[in-house]
Order: sequence, then structure tokens, then C-alpha cells
Amino acid sequence: MTWHIHRVIIFGFLPKSPEMLAVAVAFSMAWLGAGAGPRPEDDRARDRLAAFRGELYRCFTARADALFELADAVLCADGPVRALAGLSLAPEHRRGHGALYDAVNCGRIDIRRLRWSLAGLPLPRAADGRLMLAADVSNWLRPGAVTSPDRLFCHVYGRGKGQAQMIPGWPYSVIAALEPGRTSWTAVLDAVRLGPDDDETEVTAVQVREVVTRLAGAGHWREGDPAILVVFDAGYDVTRLSFLLADLPVELLGRLRSDRVMQLPAPPRQPGTMGRPRKHGGELALADPATWPAPQVTTSTVTSRYGIAVAAAWDRVHPRLTHRAAWLDHDGGLPVIEGTLIRLRVDHLPGDRDPKPVWLWCSRTGAAPGDVDRLWQAFLRRSGPGAHI
Repeated sequence: MTWHIHRVIIFGFLPKSPEMLAVAVAFSMAWLGAGAGPRPEDDRARDRLAAFRGELYRCFTARADALFELADAVLCADGPVRALAGLSLAPEHRRGHGALYDAVNCGRIDIRRLRWSLAGLPLPRAADGRLMLAADVSNWLRPGAVTSPDRLFCHVYGRGKGQAQMIPGWPYSVIAALEPGRTSWTAVLDAVRLGPDDDETEVTAVQVREVVTRLAGAGHWREGDPAILVVFDAGYDVTRLSFLLADLPVELLGRLRSDRVMQLPAPPRQPGTMGRPRKHGGELALADPATWPAPQVTTSTVTSRYGIAVAAAWDRVHPRLTHRAAWLDHDGGLPVIEGTLIRLRVDHLPGDRDPKPVWLWCSRTGAAPGDVDRLWQAFLRRSGPGAHI
């Protein structure tokens, strides 16, 4: 996911306290509401920003003035901030470095009120008026903080192929609203630090539920509106998330590993057939084209970056669940979690890289051609402006 430029500051500099993390996230969101560059609605944007800054100040319950100026200094500093004391030299921070450290150590924020304030800001929407959210884990690497608690080994990609590393740090689960079009702006709505004993899927499910509840409470979603689309990468168990969030007005979309084996829908039960009804049809191995039946939907789109993008979709495809791992303690029979499987193939990638197909799974069934195109384009939007068609 492409985050706002101040992501470097949020996760690479500020201390681990959720209060200071929330300050930076909040101001990034307010900056998004104000927009960038001259626009006819500049006056309204400034009014929204001013109102949010006032609301944010009221969220501070201790060291409010120092925290407020520290947040201004973080946003207005030239380039990444590499030393905490350096922020006291920014013109926006009118206090000494002692007050800066006092704000970090003793400042407090009403996090619940702040989250509701973020939910009440104007949010970007897709062309059909739908809200698009993306969830991802962003690691704050802390290899030298040997006495700090609850660090985990964070997966970090190296510059060369096969150069991935595991570095101690704090992973944060972040949810943001995606903008349409070619832009790197994202409206960060929530951030939660993952602990050593956390089940990432369960934490993400609770986080998505709370964010969607706040958005509905703020009037961003009402009965009859399109379902909110939530996009995940391959590290998430999107089918289990779909089961945990089935009561919410959301559609979940996630990338699958290319070595997955899925199940086709069970064939219609023939009259006079004895025994228990079948729950699954044949297997669909993503890496074995011989197991692919004819897709129900095929679309072709001419793109500016990838040539022709061809999407094939199969309806009611699902995983075969077993009473192991996450489903070990599930009571009763295991559910059949059906959705739409999409295979996206393009002619070429920027930089003459080898174009490998992308497999996606969506919790929506019965997807029409327009839905299939909307889904794979939303996944590309999650990857940032460079991936936009």
C-alpha cells in the first residue's frame, strides 16, 4: 500500500506510544482534507482543516500545547526527521527541547475521541460512490532497542531477489481509505500495534469492524449504499476474514498465493441420490491450468501501463476447510465460504519485468463483468499510483 509521505516519520521516528502515533496519523488525515494546490473550494478546505485542528486539540488531555506544536513540527519539517531534538528547531515548535521531551513522555490523548474525529472527516470514494479501504501491516524496525518489550521479527524485503530479512521491530496494522486515480494520498483511519500473542486475522477483523462501525455512525455509509470494499494482500486469510465479518456491509478482496488449491461449487444434487449432499466440487489448482474449468466471466481492458489486461473469473469458488489451525476450535460443521476467484494477466509490466498472473478472491458471488473489472482495478489502486491503469 502506498501511504502518505509522512509514513516515514510516523513509523521511523516517533516513539512507540499510541498517543504520538495517533497525532501523526491525525494530522496526515487533516492535511488530506485540506488538499494540495489551488482549488476553487480552498476556503471550505481551510475551514475543514481548522475545524479538525480544533477538534484534535480537544483530544489532548495532557500537555496539549506542546503536543500540538510537536505535531505541527513533524508535518512541516523538511524531509524525514532523524532526531527528536531536531524538531525543537522547527519554526512551528516555539518551545525548547525540554518541552518537546515532556510532550512525548507525559502527553496524553483521548484515542477514542480521536478515532471518531477521523471518521467524521470527508473521505475519498470510488467512481460509483463506494468507500474503498485497505488494510496492511507496516513495520517499525527497532533492531537496537534490546530492552524494549513486545518486539517481533518483521519480514523486510531486501534489494536483491531472495534477500528478505527478519529484523526485530513493532508491526502496526493500519487501515486507510483509498483515493481513486493517480495519487499517493491515503486517508489513514486507524493504527493498532500487533503483539506477540495476537492472532493477526482476529485483530484485523476487530479493527475493520470498529472502523466500519465508526464510518456508518458518521454517515459515510447508510442503508442502500454500495457495500464498502476492503482490500488485502496475500499475507491475510481473506476467506476467514470474510466469515468473521459476514454481518457487516462489506466486500472483502484479497490476493492469493499462486500455489493455492481451491474448490469448485458442488454440482446440483440429482433426484434420487442417497447420502449426505456434497459440499465441494472438483479442485481448482491455481498453478495447474488443466484443473481450470471455463470461466463464467472474461473481460479485456486496454491499459496505459500494462497493455491489455485480461481478467477471468470463476463464481462460488471456496477453500476446503479442516479442523486445524484457525478452525481448530470451531463448533459444529465447517462453513463453505464461497466467493469470486479472479485471474488477472497483463501483457507487460513497467521496466520490462516478467508479467506473472495475479490471483484474487472476493467475498462477493455472482459478480458481473463490470464488478470483476472494478475489483481488480481496486486491488491495483491499493498498490499505489504507479499501479493505476
